[in-house]
Amino acid sequence: MANEIIQSITNNLDATLNAVSDALPKDFNKARFLQNSIAVVKANPDLTKYNPTELLTCLVRASYLGLDFMNKECWLVPYNGHITFQTGYKGDCKFVKKYSIRPLLDLKAEIVREKDELEYGITDNKPYLNFKPLPFNDGKVIGAFAIAYFKDGGVLYEVMNLDEINKVRKVSKAASSNSSPWSTWTEEMYKKTVLRRLCKAIETDFDSVEQREAWDSGSGVDFTKPESAEVHDPFAEDEKITNEIVIDTDSVNVVDVDEMPLPDAFREVK
Repeated sequence: MANEIIQSITNNLDATLNAVSDALPKDFNKARFLQNSIAVVKANPDLTKYNPTELLTCLVRASYLGLDFMNKECWLVPYNGHITFQTGYKGDCKFVKKYSIRPLLDLKAEIVREKDELEYGITDNKPYLNFKPLPFNDGKVIGAFAIAYFKDGGVLYEVMNLDEINKVRKVSKAASSNSSPWSTWTEEMYKKTVLRRLCKAIETDFDSVEQREAWDSGSGVDFTKPESAEVHDPFAEDEKITNEIVIDTDSVNVVDVDEMPLPDAFREVK
C-alpha cells in the first residue's frame, strides 16, 4: 500500500511539473527535483497521511523557487492537520542571490548574544556596522542582524532586537505551539526573520506569478502586522552623497550557518 501511495505521488508530481513547465526556473532540473522530493517523502512516511493535494501543492511550490528539499533549502511542515511549505535560511539566501536585480556577492544573517559587540550607525556622515562575537559565547540571545553585500560595493543591513523579533513571532502561524519551528528551531527562525525583513528591501525579478506566490507563502513569518523596521541602504539613489558605507571587513564576522536538520519525525502542530 505504501509503495502504491509513493508511486501515485511520483506520477502526480511528474505530470504537474510537465503542466507548469512554463512557470519553472529556466535552469530547473526536473529529474533531480523529482528524485529528491520523492526521497524526502519516502524518508518521512507520515507525510503520506496528509491530504495528497496539499502535499503536491507544497512540492510544486518548491519547484517554482528552484529549491531542493534534500539540500535543506525548504521544508514540509505539518500544521493543524495540514501540510505547509516553508523556505529555509539556506533557500532564502539562494533564491535572493539568484533573482536580485542588483547583483549580490553574499547574503548572511547572524545571532547576537549578550557580551557580543555589535556597533552600527552613522559617523562622519557614513553608516557603519561592526560585529565582534565573543568566542564560544552561549549567552542569552538579544537580537540578530542580516547583511547583503552587492557586487557594486553597496551594502544593505537589517538589525532587530529580541523584542522586535518576538513581535513578528507573536503574529506568525503556530508561534505558541511547542512543536512549531519557533520552538524547535528558535535561533534559526530569528535569523530567518531578520533575513526575510532585509529581503523585502532587495528588489527581485520573479520569473512568474507562481514564483512570487510561492516565495510569499513560504516565508513562515508574518510582517503584515508589525511595523517594518528601518533597512539601512547607504547606496540608495537619494542617499549617495551623505551615506557612503564604511564596513570594517576585519571586524565584521558573519559566519555561514548550517541549516536546520530535517526532523526525524514530522510532529503535527496542535
